[in-house]
Amino acid sequence: MKFMLLIHQGTTPTPPSAEWDALSEAEKRAVYGAYQTINETPGVSPGVRMGPPAAATTVRVANGTTMRTDGPFAEIKEAIGGYLFFDADDLDAAVELAAQIPAASMGGAIEVRPVIEG
Repeated sequence: MKFMLLIHQGTTPTPPSAEWDALSEAEKRAVYGAYQTINETPGVSPGVRMGPPAAATTVRVANGTTMRTDGPFAEIKEAIGGYLFFDADDLDAAVELAAQIPAASMGGAIEVRPVIEG
């Protein structure tokens, strides 16, 4: 079964930021190491890190006219900072992997969703 793991950053420190700079070098290496391990896990299709919500452009079409708005569609507390896909045996395996994503223990959350195929 395939799952999408959406990484909600919450208050997770991410580079470049003062919060990230406040982490020790060991903490930074641990975060990078955790992501490397996750990306090397069999069944994981690494996603990508996303820019902040302020860098988003929202597109709507009304009456045939395309409208662009700078920024996210809605005010959200926990912006999605990235994602990955995971082919797992079951939901428990996907939850186990989600718990290893640094954001899950550093102020964020991981949303696990099954992918509907076919």
